[in-house]
Amino acid sequence: MSVHHTGGCQCGAVRFRVEGEMRDSSVCYCRMCQKASAAYALALVNTSGANLTWTRGQPSWFQSSNVARRGFCEKCGTPLAYDAPDGLALSVVAFDDPAALPPTVAWGTESKLPWCDAVPELPAHGTMEDTGAADFLASIVSYQHPDHDTDNWPPEER
Repeated sequence: MSVHHTGGCQCGAVRFRVEGEMRDSSVCYCRMCQKASAAYALALVNTSGANLTWTRGQPSWFQSSNVARRGFCEKCGTPLAYDAPDGLALSVVAFDDPAALPPTVAWGTESKLPWCDAVPELPAHGTMEDTGAADFLASIVSYQHPDHDTDNWPPEER
């Protein structure tokens, strides 16, 4: 059986499957990736040499430069893809198991925010440790798509 990975957007309107080996997983700190992901870095993995299938829906595209476009879910806004002359890359965190695709290189470090390296040293707490927000946290009902393929989405009971 071939190696495969699945993933998709937060709302489940767009899902994908990649069969085959993916290489060149990276983190990019460039300003364009920061804005595209609304984060201080964007983790991407190149799909060149693998077979990508959009299994539910299709991404919408924004032409972010003269040579690249960014794919995203038009319903929930999740960043999904980066398409450039060197191939199509997918957002690592859009995969159902992002831990399976660890970055091996960092790009765009000239735009790396000065506080990025200090993030791992910040005091760390689990979500449920915020006792002041316990009632709020207990009331949350997630409508996010689960981290696995589903035959139908969204479920009828919403």
